Amino acid sequence: MHDDGQDLDLRAQLRAAGLRVTAPRLAVLNAVTAQPHSDADSVAAQVRQQLGSVSTQAVYDVLKACVNAGLLRRIEPAGSPARFETRTGDNHHHLVCRSCGKVVDVDCVVGQAPCLEPSDYHGFEIDEAEVVFWGRCNDCLTSSAESNNVSDAVSQNHEAAR
Repeated sequence: MHDDGQDLDLRAQLRAAGLRVTAPRLAVLNAVTAQPHSDADSVAAQVRQQLGSVSTQAVYDVLKACVNAGLLRRIEPAGSPARFETRTGDNHHHLVCRSCGKVVDVDCVVGQAPCLEPSDYHGFEIDEAEVVFWGRCNDCLTSSAESNNVSDAVSQNHEAAR
């Protein structure tokens, strides 16, 4: 699942963030490292594979502590459960597939963070911009095109039979 070097690195990250090193924290960080953009239920399933019985609430508590400590980033694409990733502090953005929910990273569009500037700051000091690009991933486009080809062939066969 994870190598000893990664485990030592995660232990060091937890200590540097002022968090105690615990098996659930290591398991959560390992799970998110292995599967970026996982939701809490997926993380909990991975943690249970590593540790056995761990409550969902314990996983939520660890996720929250790691987000608050800056070890994880929480993203919330509209209409989807919150997702978690280890890539923090660089103000990157995301592509989200409308069909399957796949999420991938997109580097900052141009320039220094926050990448974009609003037309009116309304007195805010802005330190981050979050952009979510929505569309359909290549796998969904391909399967949709294949489905359309199959249904077109079925329709043509049906018409020819008349």
